[in-house]
Amino acid sequence: MNLQELQQAAADWLAQDPDAETRAELTQLIDSADEAGLRARFETRIGFGTAGLRGELGAGPNRMNRVLVAQAAAGIARHMLETGGKSVVIGFDGRINSDVFARDSAEIFAGAGLEVFLFDGFVPTPLLAFATRRGPLSEPNAGRPFDVGVMVTASHNPPRDNGYKVYAGSLGGSQIISPIDKQIAAHIDAVAATLTFAELPKSSQYTVGGAEYAAEYVSHTATLVAASDQRLLPAITFTAMHGVGWETTRAVFAAAGIPEPTVVTQQISPDGNFPTVAFPNPEEPGALDLAFQTASASGSKLILAVDPDADRLAVAVPDDSETLGWRKLTGDQIGFLLGATVAERAAAAGMTGNLACSIASSRALERVAEANGLGFRQTLTGFKWISKVPDLLFGYEEALGYCLDPRATPDKDGISAALVVADLAARLAARGQTIDDRMVELYAKYGHWATSQITLRFDNVAKAAAIVARIRATPPASLLGESPRFTDLAHGTEQLPATDGLMFEFADGRHALIRPSGTEPKLKCYLEATGQSQQDATLKLSALEAAFREVLA
Repeated sequence: MNLQELQQAAADWLAQDPDAETRAELTQLIDSADEAGLRARFETRIGFGTAGLRGELGAGPNRMNRVLVAQAAAGIARHMLETGGKSVVIGFDGRINSDVFARDSAEIFAGAGLEVFLFDGFVPTPLLAFATRRGPLSEPNAGRPFDVGVMVTASHNPPRDNGYKVYAGSLGGSQIISPIDKQIAAHIDAVAATLTFAELPKSSQYTVGGAEYAAEYVSHTATLVAASDQRLLPAITFTAMHGVGWETTRAVFAAAGIPEPTVVTQQISPDGNFPTVAFPNPEEPGALDLAFQTASASGSKLILAVDPDADRLAVAVPDDSETLGWRKLTGDQIGFLLGATVAERAAAAGMTGNLACSIASSRALERVAEANGLGFRQTLTGFKWISKVPDLLFGYEEALGYCLDPRATPDKDGISAALVVADLAARLAARGQTIDDRMVELYAKYGHWATSQITLRFDNVAKAAAIVARIRATPPASLLGESPRFTDLAHGTEQLPATDGLMFEFADGRHALIRPSGTEPKLKCYLEATGQSQQDATLKLSALEAAFREVLA
C-alpha cells in the first residue's frame, strides 16, 4: 500500500474504533502522514493461530485492540454455531485492557445466542483451563466441558503486549490445534470484511461470577500433595511478577497445609505496567533480582516465582558462588524433579500412564519413565500438544511449564507446580536434605545430563526464519569430528507432525534443536549432553554449545 491507501485504511478503521486512546493514536498518525507508523499497523494483520492472538497494544489490524478482539470473538462465535457449540467461559489477567477485551467478548458471544460465563475479576490462566474442563455449573449444559474457553492474556510477554488464548471442550478443555485455528481464522476474516464493531450483535445477557470455580480449583489442587507430619518447610519467598497468581497460590497453599511464604511486596499485586521489570518473564536476566533481595533479607531457602498469568514457575535455590547468592534452576531441572516425583509415586501405587515433554526439553524424562515402568511421549513444543498425550500423568517443557494435574487442568500450571515443589522441599528438609541434594540423587539414579540454550533476538521474525532456512538448505556436514544425524522436522517424523525445526543428533547422545519462536522475533537452539558424571556432561555440553554458536553465526 502507498501512503494514500494506508491513510484510507486508517480512516476506515478509525470510523469504527470505539476506544478513545486508539482513536487518538490513529488520528495523529493520519494527520502527520506517518507512513512508517501506518505501515506497521495496517500492512499486515495479527494472525489467528493455535496460540490464538498475541501482539502489541495499539490501533489497527496489526495491533491488539477492541476492534481486532471483537472480530476474533465474532469469528469464534460463528465457528461455534457452525459446529454445534453452545457455551463459553472467559477469563482475563491484569494486563492493560484485558478486562475490556473480556467484556467485549462476552457481549459478542452473548449476542450470538451462546451461553456465556465471564469471570468477575482477574484469574490465573490455570483457573480458566480448569473451569473450561469443569464446564457450566447449571443447566442446560452442566456436566460437560464448556465448548470454548477464552483467556485474555499475553502470559510473560513484554508489558505493551496482550493476547487471546482459546481452549476447546471437544479437546478435553485443552488448547485448540489445527485445523480448528484455520477454520476460526476464516470466520474472523469474513467478519472483518463485512461488519464494523457497531454492527456486531451484542448482548448483556451473560453470567458473571467465579467464586465457585476458584473454590473447586483450590480444594482440588491442594490434593496433589498428601497431608503429612514429615514436613519441615524451609522459609520460602514468592513473587507473582506483577501478575494475578498470588491470591490463588496463597489459598492453595493454605488448603494443603503449607505455611504462607514471604512475598516480594513490590510485585505481588496485579499491575499491567510491570514497573519493576522490563520483561516480566522469570527466565529473563534480572527478572528475579527483587526476589533474590527479598529472600536474602528474610532468610529464605527457596524462591518460587510465577509469571504474570501464573501458568509458569521458576525456582531458585541459595548458591554463594552466584553474584546475588541465588541460582535459578533450569526448566529441565525442575521438570526432572517434578517428573521423578510423579513417576516414583505412580510406581509405588501401581499406576500406569505416560510422562511427556516437548522436543525442546531434556530426554532425561524418558529414562525416568522407563525406570518406573511408565510410558513416555515426546511432542512438539506447546501444551496444546503435551496435554493431549493419552493417559498423561505429567508433562513439561523447558520454558518453565509443568502440567501436574492433566485430568482437571489440561494446561501448564505454575500454581500446582509451586505447591508440589514446596511440598518436596519440606519433605527433603525433614530428612536434612535440600533440593540440590535431591538432584544429586536423581542424577545418580537416572543418569547424568546437562542442557543449555542459545537465544538470538531480532527486530522481526523474518530474520530468525532466514537463519533456519540457510541451515536447512546447507546443514553442516561435520561437527565435533563427526557427521551428526540431521532431521528436518518440517517434513515431520513417524512420531511428530511437521514443525519448523532442525534436529542434529550425535553418536554419544548429544543433540541440538534449532527453531524460531512461535510468538516472538527470536531464534533458539536447545542443547543437551549426557556423560558419566555431571562434570563430564557439562564439558561435552560446552563443546556442543561452541560448535552451534558457529553454526548460527
